[in-house]
Amino acid sequence: MTASARRKDKKLLTVLPPTYSADWLERFDKRTKVWRAATEREAALVSDAGGAGNLSHAKLSLIRRAIFLELIAETQEMRFTAGEPLDIGAYTQAFNSMLGAYRVLGLERRAVPVETLRDVMQGEAEPV
Repeated sequence: MTASARRKDKKLLTVLPPTYSADWLERFDKRTKVWRAATEREAALVSDAGGAGNLSHAKLSLIRRAIFLELIAETQEMRFTAGEPLDIGAYTQAFNSMLGAYRVLGLERRAVPVETLRDVMQGEAEPV
């Protein structure tokens, strides 16, 4: 059972809405299930990528986009399992985009670099 979520003559937004802010996750209503799911996933992905101190702005941004795409795909899945029509094109696009983000981030966990006691004793450890 498939149905299109939008009419062919309706254009998708191509600009940020006037109320957009890059800190959208921090400003989220913390009482919602979406916020809890997003922040738990962000923590897991940051940990998998080696920890926040080892990530560039680009990787942190990519993690947030991956979370958003994952939530979109899961919303489509939940609606479908509840008997609602599935926009297979939107679902496939969200899933493939999410997969692409995960491939860039790396699908395997990365170890957090740690200093050895010897490095600390010899003064070679980086200050934290």
